[in-house]
Parts: sequence; structure tokens; C-alpha cells
Amino acid sequence: MHFLMILLPVFGIFVTGFIGQKILKFDIAGLSKMSLYILSPFLAFKTFYSHQLTSAYAYYAFYVLILCIGLIALVYLWSKICHYRNQDNCALILASCFMNNGNYGTPVILVFFGSAGFDIAVILMVLQQFVMSTLGTYFAAKGSDNVEGISQRTVLKKVLRMPIVHGALLGLIFQILHIPLSKEILLAVGMIGDSSIPVIMLILGMQLATLHIKQIELPKISFALILRLIVSPLWAVLLVYFMPLDLMAKKILIVLAAMPTAANTTLMSVQFNTKPQLVSSATFFSTVLSLITLPIVLMLVQPPVMNL
Repeated sequence: MHFLMILLPVFGIFVTGFIGQKILKFDIAGLSKMSLYILSPFLAFKTFYSHQLTSAYAYYAFYVLILCIGLIALVYLWSKICHYRNQDNCALILASCFMNNGNYGTPVILVFFGSAGFDIAVILMVLQQFVMSTLGTYFAAKGSDNVEGISQRTVLKKVLRMPIVHGALLGLIFQILHIPLSKEILLAVGMIGDSSIPVIMLILGMQLATLHIKQIELPKISFALILRLIVSPLWAVLLVYFMPLDLMAKKILIVLAAMPTAANTTLMSVQFNTKPQLVSSATFFSTVLSLITLPIVLMLVQPPVMNL
């Protein structure tokens, strides 16, 4: 019941965006641009400024990066086997390689592992945000239907121009240099940044409202769902086996790897027109299916017999 209550607000926001789009016909691209260029950079700054760097970051950063790179490699392999275009390949990466360990993952960890587990989840959220802000933006830009055939240098320039990357780096610099900010400024930054989370989820609901059954690419979405909900936690088990972390931390890393697709990837796919129907469908269906897969993962990691 706790698990269902956690997810109820998530689906409520999706439904609100869906209904709103059906009735009012919002400009999704405009709203996506506002969230990506105005709201999200403030959230990235707040996240990296507020959470203290510790030695554990090194292990967790390695984990997040290798987890993501391993999944990207599998997408590239599958795309080559199926002869997918560059745009399909990049859309599949957005749909399967970045997990929602923020507004979804952290409350789940809090309920099942307590406050100590929540602290680890927050660190993972920060690191995942950085990877998604850089690698995620890179593949979204690379897969845009407007940049087919454009050089890697041009794509990298698009990534470096993204304000969310600037916000993350600026927050990190402010923290390292111990640059103080007044409570009033932090309050304003927090209000703008925190608003990006429900806005992103509303946009996802709106994007789903524009989707037609005929547009669902079932083979590609199925592959993305398998990778996100099944392969990702299995890959995480292999990774944490070799890491010098305590048992609870290892369990948390595995559970977070089983989270559904991050909603931010829908924003990126809409902004760069990297098959937003495919990415938003994978995000939605992975969230729905996680109602089945995530309890199974939680049940498997809870018994002490799992000697990691």
C-alpha cells in the first residue's frame, strides 16, 4: 500500500497533463523549451549546491557512469543488429539508459530503507542528474531529425549551450569554493527549480495525449522496457558485487537501477525532436510496468541470503 500511495501523485500529474492537452491543446514544444532552458537549470544548480560532496561520491559516480555506458553499449549493439537509423538509436538510449531516481526513486528508497538509505538515494539523484544533463543532452542533440549527418563537434556545441549543464557546473563550483548565498536567494532558486519536476511530468502527460496507437513502435518500445526494467538491475547486481560498499548501499543501487525511464528524457526528445513519441511512450509504460517489476526487485534484495 505504501508503494501505491507513493506512485498515486505521479500518475495523477500524468493524467492532469493528458486531460489538459486534450482540452486546451497547449504548445508542448514551447512548454518543453521553458522547462529545459529556465526551470531545469535552477533545479540542477540547487541540487549540486545543496548536497555536500563526500568520498562516497567517487564510488557512486563510477557506478552511475558505468551503468549508463553499459546500457548505451547494448542499445548500440541492438541498433546495429536491427539496422536502426541514428535517430532511432539515440531515442532508444533516451528511453532506456536513464532512470527516474528523483521524484520516483528517492521516496521509494525512503519508505523501504529509511533516512540512511534516503541520503544515498539523494547522492545518486545528484550524479544521475549530471549524467543525464550531459550524456542525455548529447544523444538528444545527436538524434535530432534536424542534425542528421552533422559533425560531432556541432553536437557537442549544442550540449555545451544547454543551460542545465551550466546550472549543474555552477552549483558545483559554488559548493567547492564555499560561495555563500542568502536564504532569500536560495528560496527563490528552490521555488523555480522545484517547479520543474511537476511541469516535466505534466509535459509528459501532454505528450502522451498526442500519441496514437498506430504510432507506437512496439518492437523498439519493448526493447527499451526490457533494458530499463530487467537488464538494468541485473547489470547493477554485477557492478555492485565488485564495489567496496556496505550491503544496504548495494541493495539501494540495485533498486534504483530498476526505476522506470526518467521523465526528463521526454523534455530532451521534444526539444530536439528525437522521436518524442517513442521516448514518452517508453517513459509512461515503464512507469506503469514498474508497479509489477519494482516490488519483485525489492522482494529479491530484502532477504539477507543475497550475499553481495
